[in-house]
Amino acid sequence: MSLYLSCDSLARAVGADEVALALISQDLQRTSSRGLYWLEPLLEVDTPQGRIGFGPLTAADVPSVLDALQGEPCAHPLALGLVEELPYLKSQQRLLFARAGITRPLSLDDYRAHGGFEGLNRAVTIGGDETATAVFDSGLRGRGGAAFPAGIKWRTVRATQAAQKYIVCNADEGDSGTFADRMLMEGDPFLLIEGMAIAGITVGASYGYIYVRSEYPQAIATLNEALEIARTNGYLGANVGGSGLAFDMEVRVGAGAYICGEETALLDSLEGKRGIVRAKPPIPALQGLFGLPTLVHNVLTLASVPLILAKGAQFYRDYGMGRSLGTMPFQLAGNIRHGGLVERAFGLTLRELVEDYGGGTASGRPLKAAQVGGPLGAWVPPSQFDTPLDYEAFAGIGAMLGHGGVVVADDSLDMAHMARFAMQFCAEESCGKCTPCRIGSTRGVEVIDRLLAAPDQNGRDEQVIILKDLCDTLQYGSLCALGGMVSFPVASALKYFPADFGLQSSEADQ
Repeated sequence: MSLYLSCDSLARAVGADEVALALISQDLQRTSSRGLYWLEPLLEVDTPQGRIGFGPLTAADVPSVLDALQGEPCAHPLALGLVEELPYLKSQQRLLFARAGITRPLSLDDYRAHGGFEGLNRAVTIGGDETATAVFDSGLRGRGGAAFPAGIKWRTVRATQAAQKYIVCNADEGDSGTFADRMLMEGDPFLLIEGMAIAGITVGASYGYIYVRSEYPQAIATLNEALEIARTNGYLGANVGGSGLAFDMEVRVGAGAYICGEETALLDSLEGKRGIVRAKPPIPALQGLFGLPTLVHNVLTLASVPLILAKGAQFYRDYGMGRSLGTMPFQLAGNIRHGGLVERAFGLTLRELVEDYGGGTASGRPLKAAQVGGPLGAWVPPSQFDTPLDYEAFAGIGAMLGHGGVVVADDSLDMAHMARFAMQFCAEESCGKCTPCRIGSTRGVEVIDRLLAAPDQNGRDEQVIILKDLCDTLQYGSLCALGGMVSFPVASALKYFPADFGLQSSEADQ
C-alpha cells in the first residue's frame, strides 16, 4: 500500500516532515502539493478506487490512521474520501497544475509518465517558425501582471539578429498572497525547464536564467537538482531533445528587492548592478540582458508553453473568455477559510472564487473586500464580486488581476491603514529613479496622515483633493508599475470605504 505526502514548503511548515517521520516504516512517497492548503499535511493512500485522503494530520494522528487503513478508512474522523472527488479540486480545470500532488518533484519518470517533454518533442519536430506561431495563436498572455501577448515577444526576439540571445524567467514572486510560482518550482520543476528549453530553441537563445527570490530556498535547491537531471538526460546542453540546437540555463538568486520583479530592474540585477528600472524603449526583446535580445517571462507563462505545444493552440484557446484565454492559477490567502490554489479558466467570478472555493472568511465575520493582484492591487468590495476574473473586465472596474493573488479581509480591517501601508510600501521599495515614485509615495504617506488627523470636514476635504491629485501623478508619471499602480489600493480604499478615513461618501467620490 503506497502512501503519499507533500514535500511542499507550506506542508512542511505545518508539520508534514513530522508526519513523515511517524510514517518511517511505511511505503511513503513525498510528492508535490495539491494546493489544498487548509488540509495540509494531507496524507493520500492508494486504493482500488483511487487515492483517499486524510487531513489535516499531525504526527500524533498517524497510529490511528494506520489502524483505520486495516479496517474502515472512511470511518476515521480525518478521512476525506477520494481526494479527486473533493468539490474544491473536482471543479477545477488544471492544465498547469495537472501533476500537482501526483508526481514526485525530481522524478523524471513520473514527469514523462504524465505527459512531460511531449511539448519539447513537438517543438523539435515542427521547428521554430511553427512553434512561435503556435504560441501566438494560443492567445497566451504574460501571467506576470501586464498580460502582454507572449507570441508577439517570441516573434520579436526570434526575428532580431544577434550573436547571442537570452531567456530570462522572472521567478521573483514578491506579491503578497501569491505562491503559484513557488508551488510549481518546488513541485514540478521539469515543466519550467521544458518551457524555457522550448523558448530557447525557438527564438535562437542559447542560454537562460531563472531569477528566484532568496526567500525560496527549497525552490532554489529543487531547481538546481532538476537542472542537473535534465542536463544528464539530454534535455539541456549542446543537443536539446535531439534538436541539434544548444540551450542551457542556471538559477540566479535575488537579494530581496521587490523592484526586481520589474523586468528591466531584474535584468540590471542579473548583470550584477543595483536593480533600477530602465526607460523603454529599447524594449528587452531588442536590447535586454547585457544589451542583447532577451525573452523575459514569468514562471507561469513559460510553464504554459509545453501544454500548448503538446495539445495544440486551439486546445488552449478553448479555455477562457474574450482575450483572456487559457487558465489562471488563482491563489487564495488572507482571512480565508479554505486558502489554497484554484486553477480555472478565465471567466469565473470573484464571488465564486472567494465564497464557493474559499468558503468566506476564516474569522466568520462578514467580508469587507478582497485585494486582487498583490500589494498594489485594488481593494474590490463585495458589491463588485460578480465581476468575471478577466483582464479587461477587471480593468473596467479600475482593478487588475496581476499574478492572480487574492487576499481576503473581513469587516475588521481598517482600509485607511491599508492605504497608508500601500504608500509606505512604495516609498520603501522604490528604486529611486523617477521622481513621482521616489517623492510622491513619501508625500502620500504624509497626506494620508494629515487626512486622518484633520480636525474638521474642511481639512479632510482639502487632503482628499491633494491625495487624488497625487495618485494621478503617480499613475501617469511613474516609470514603472510600482509607482504607477500604488494609486489602485489607495483610490479604491478611498472610494469604497470612505468611513475608514472619517469621510462621507460624497467627499470620497467628489
